[in-house]
Amino acid sequence: MRRYQKVILSILIVLVVGIIGVTIYGMQVYRETNATFNQISHAVDRKTDKREEAISIEDRDPFSILLMGIDTGALGRTEQGRSDSMMVVTVNPEKKQSTIISLDRDIYTQIVGYNTIDKLNHAYAFGGEAMAMDSVENLLDIPIDHYVTINMQGMRDLIDAVGGIEVTNAIDFTLEGVHVPEGRITLDGKTGLAYARMRKQDPEGDIGRQRRQREVVTKILQKVMSLEGISNYQKILKAVEKNSKTDLTWNDMMDIGTNYIPAFTTIKQEQLQGEGQLIGGVYYQLLGTNQLLHTQNLLKEQLQLPTNEGLTQGDEYTNGSPNYQLYDDSLTFSEENSTTGE
Repeated sequence: MRRYQKVILSILIVLVVGIIGVTIYGMQVYRETNATFNQISHAVDRKTDKREEAISIEDRDPFSILLMGIDTGALGRTEQGRSDSMMVVTVNPEKKQSTIISLDRDIYTQIVGYNTIDKLNHAYAFGGEAMAMDSVENLLDIPIDHYVTINMQGMRDLIDAVGGIEVTNAIDFTLEGVHVPEGRITLDGKTGLAYARMRKQDPEGDIGRQRRQREVVTKILQKVMSLEGISNYQKILKAVEKNSKTDLTWNDMMDIGTNYIPAFTTIKQEQLQGEGQLIGGVYYQLLGTNQLLHTQNLLKEQLQLPTNEGLTQGDEYTNGSPNYQLYDDSLTFSEENSTTGE
């Protein structure tokens, strides 16, 4: 065999071995990821359903997810807990855009299936994911298609798994012994959890906290979708498998990874907040009619559903009822700028 033939043969052997290695690696990633989703995937028994026809992730239909941060899993908390962080995410591949709407935990609203009006975050405490989804669906007048929950330990582990996230912290603070300095910093899991949880030292209170929580979620998503995230997939899987739940299946995730990536390049962020009032000595957030309508229609547009000129008149617990309280606002709230992923 001539010298050049040996060189060509050697190159071919290296390529074949490389392809086999990548294939085996890909199969390993597939098996491990599939196993994780089989473990964390839990269907829910819903009381309500606003969809006339089921959506198809395989066919690239826009859909919504309720993200819930549960206040357990760390600091010695092991009870059912409450969804102290709630965000509704809509994903629209045709528009190449996603939206994240933060919902204040103290919003005064109907708890669907519990026959009461209470703080929104109590829906999860009373009835888990299903009651939380039903209550948010009723509040926003849109279908909530899926849910994802993650507890405090999961958030901490996930930030570490993606190698930390960079933020510009406007407030130097210490929370439960964890110091987070002001300025451009890289947060690890410990400081990242504190950054997402701090409220009392923020002049904006829970509003400021919700803004930081959206920032953390967005930064984690960007890192997971990066090449660095792919290389850290085992750490990411380990972070979510014991601290997360979702009704999305592995096939759903495969379709999202194939068909929806462009929708995550632009992430629009907003916040649904109300006016703080005491009712019976308990603090609640009462929503303004205009802002609630604005939020409902924004989400409907993203889901390609018909919008409304006024709030829907519903049952005894919803808009227009003497038992349910909204206030007249003048639509003076400001919309946040879109965040474009790099």
